[in-house]
Formats: sequence, structure tokens, C-alpha cells
Amino acid sequence: MNEPFIVLYLIFNVIALALFGIDKHRAMIDKYRISEQRLLTAAFFGPFGAYTGMRLFRHKIRKPVFSIVVPVFILIHAVVYILFSSGQIPI
Repeated sequence: MNEPFIVLYLIFNVIALALFGIDKHRAMIDKYRISEQRLLTAAFFGPFGAYTGMRLFRHKIRKPVFSIVVPVFILIHAVVYILFSSGQIPI
């Protein structure tokens, strides 16, 4: 994989982690929340950050859609990575 792609991927994961933390904080102080659709979109692009945010902040862990979909996104990203690194999908 090329370096700019890795940096961009890390940024997406950090953003997903931050969004889960921000939403948890807003939930605790009863402020305007980040929509679940936006959190799921962030989880699609940064599933490792989203999963870490779910566990670290104990946020959305009881919601079945998050506890099922975020690990599925991780699996999808792992499969895509394996296909890229094996050369089956050209960059």
C-alpha cells in the first residue's frame, strides 16, 4: 500500500473515534447529538476507530445496529486489505 493511502485511512479512523467520543460527551451533557446515520457513515470509512470509540467511551454498545454493523465493516476492510496486498485488486 502506498503511504498517502495509509495516512488517509488513519485520519478516517481518528475522525470516527473522535465522533464517538464527542457524541458520548454531548449525550452526557444533554446537548445536540450526532446522528446515528453520520456515526455509521464514519464507522464505514473508519471502522477500527469507531469500534475503539464504542469500547473506550462505552457508547452505542447496546444498540444492535452498531454492535453488528461495525464489526462487519471491520471484516469488509480486512478482506479488502487482503485482496489489495495479495495483488488480486490492482491499485
